[in-house]
Amino acid sequence: MKKLLYITFIGSSLFLACKTSSGNKNEIKVALTAKSDSQVSGTAIFTEEKGKVTLVANMHGLTPGEHAIHIHEKADCTAADGSSAGGHWNPTFKQHGKWGTNEHHKGDIGNFIADAKGNATVKFTTEEWCISCGDETKDITNKGLIIHKGADDFTTQPTGNAGGRIACAGIIK
Repeated sequence: MKKLLYITFIGSSLFLACKTSSGNKNEIKVALTAKSDSQVSGTAIFTEEKGKVTLVANMHGLTPGEHAIHIHEKADCTAADGSSAGGHWNPTFKQHGKWGTNEHHKGDIGNFIADAKGNATVKFTTEEWCISCGDETKDITNKGLIIHKGADDFTTQPTGNAGGRIACAGIIK
């Protein structure tokens, strides 16, 4: 793994950024732990490449049907109900909503469907996140990934009324 130093001149200002890289990818892999007496397990991989972060989460032990997935404020999954991860990650102080609409939290990933066996895969890519870049409005490092019992209604403030937290993972490098 090597550290790369980026130097950028914009007008007369100098900007420095440091990025840990193995090749051209920056990656964090996390394990989901069950919360709220659920049986949910799985993994999530966040990969940053060419200015975009892709999340691929594979989950098992879900109840069949629709569930919400969000990034929360803290990488703390110690509480039995996942509440230690705090609220939705919202560094730009927007209203809760659906990704791609006028307003949404940076942590508002959306809903997914678990199949009849309780398995699901989520794949999500955005330029609005980074890994260990130091930009407080984009950096997902040290945040929490939460799987909810129900679906996000994209309306109720500030949570989307998605129900209890049934799995949690700290996004820690």
